[in-house]
Amino acid sequence: MLALARKLGESITIGDDIRITIIAVKGNQVKLGIEAPAEVTVHRAEIYTRICEENHQAAVTGTVNAPALRTLWQQHARRP
Repeated sequence: MLALARKLGESITIGDDIRITIIAVKGNQVKLGIEAPAEVTVHRAEIYTRICEENHQAAVTGTVNAPALRTLWQQHARRP
């Protein structure tokens, strides 16, 4: 893992087309701005883990938990 120190307004880049900028710091919370191509999905780690678990469960059982997927989709759609 690479650990970097950044100040408000500073950025890091990943590859040629992903930029992460520190846009706010309040107490122990840091707000990040992420610029990435549309084909790159960006999720919070806990949401990504749930998506992977749901995908695994669907593959194992052959069924889909529609209410759980709807909730994930609604949470994703609310993100700015």
